Amino acid sequence: MSIKNNARLRRAKSTRAHIRDLGVPRLTVLRTGQHLYAQVFTADGSKVLAAASTVQADVKDGLKSSKNTDAAAKVGRAIAEKAKAAGVEKVAFDRSGYRYHGRIKALADAAREGGLQF
Repeated sequence: MSIKNNARLRRAKSTRAHIRDLGVPRLTVLRTGQHLYAQVFTADGSKVLAAASTVQADVKDGLKSSKNTDAAAKVGRAIAEKAKAAGVEKVAFDRSGYRYHGRIKALADAAREGGLQF
């Protein structure tokens, strides 16, 4: 692995340890070159309550690309809708060590607009 990725994973590990102590469900994000994935886990991380990604057909419809901020915003709205359907209102945002910028920020803003609190 690259030094850059090792640093990101170290930051993510630290964040997850802090979130685990909070005891609220965790909204986590995985960013790849082509797609963006979001999942809401229980507080202890044992069960996935909701998931959305740019791979899913309902999210992919109407998008020019699956790797831009428009796609990230659509994933954010979808994860907020699915989390609320599962009974989750308040989450802790786990950005997985990524900078709060670009696609990550677009997803977070759209999830907040969709009704999630973090």
